[in-house]
Amino acid sequence: MEFGIFTVGDVTEDPTTGITPTEHERIKATVAIARKAEEVGLDVFSTGEHHNPPFHPSSPTTLLAHIGALTERIKLSTSTTLITTNDPVKIAEDYSNLQHLVDGRMDLMLGRGNTAPVYPWFGYDGRKAVELTVEHYHLLRKLWDEEVVNWSGEFRSPLQGFTLAPRPLDGVAPFVWHGSIRTPEVAELAAFYGDGYFANNIFWPKEHYIRLINFYRQRYAHYGHGDPHQAIVGLGGQFYLARNSQDAVKEFRPYFDNAPVYGHGPSLEDFTEQTPLTVGSPQEFVEKTLTFADYFGDYQRQLFLVDHAGLPLKTVLNQLDLLGEVLPTLRAEFAARRPADVPDTPDHASRVAAKMVADAKAAEDTSTEEVHA
Repeated sequence: MEFGIFTVGDVTEDPTTGITPTEHERIKATVAIARKAEEVGLDVFSTGEHHNPPFHPSSPTTLLAHIGALTERIKLSTSTTLITTNDPVKIAEDYSNLQHLVDGRMDLMLGRGNTAPVYPWFGYDGRKAVELTVEHYHLLRKLWDEEVVNWSGEFRSPLQGFTLAPRPLDGVAPFVWHGSIRTPEVAELAAFYGDGYFANNIFWPKEHYIRLINFYRQRYAHYGHGDPHQAIVGLGGQFYLARNSQDAVKEFRPYFDNAPVYGHGPSLEDFTEQTPLTVGSPQEFVEKTLTFADYFGDYQRQLFLVDHAGLPLKTVLNQLDLLGEVLPTLRAEFAARRPADVPDTPDHASRVAAKMVADAKAAEDTSTEEVHA
């Protein structure tokens, strides 16, 4: 089980002080948060991709490459790489480069994004979002998996005799998650390829995500990748912790009420009751997080949003310290209930090993066919 954090990279006024950080301050703070995540023992740091204010992370691979140079162990990922509005050739190039720079210590999550104006900025029609997702991902896989690509489709110019440079590290593409909050076609795409499926369940009641995750699990098994309970699932979440729950609620309420992602809607109390958000003591956070597997089944990755809504850097770093304190308990409790045949999240080493086994089997099959011929 992997535990980590993700950021949406918002540049938001602190409602308790009226101070809005500069983009420079916010970018530097994100780097400090990633380094702190490694310090407290987390497994994953993940950044979103946005091209509009009030968000800063328009170039995830630049940010992650810099963080990679300053860290040693933590896995680097994205909480959305826009598969719709990015050219698949550029995605393949950028993330292959990142893979080499961090020695395979990365993966990525693809998604459609939720900002409609982005599509025309990059020359695409937002009404074709699902079609773009499917076509772009099919091409991305070909670019990573095949030495020479000949391809034609609806949304970009054809490729003839194209070879990606650099090729993926050790001939193995990065592991891909597909992030979705509402689209069955994305779950189907993830299942077809045997990729991971990430349900960023920070907005809606659990029943909505239960349906999507169960659909993905069934289709994963349908395509022969394993039993439904062996599918690769990730979940989002969010918390704000204090030593006692009353202080947590008092401190977090102004940030929640003004949050650009979910503020000005349901009350804090309603939101915490209906979604994975925990605002309370570390023990309450542990208890609620452990219920996620009861609803969604055993899963491989849990990411938390910790720096949204104008929370100052000092507060975020303190939140990570509190998370680090309960991390051993979370690990032990999830490990105790997890069946032995539920796989870990594939990493670079395991994917290289699987490729070696597959290549050896293919060579053996070829040799057998030649003998019989």
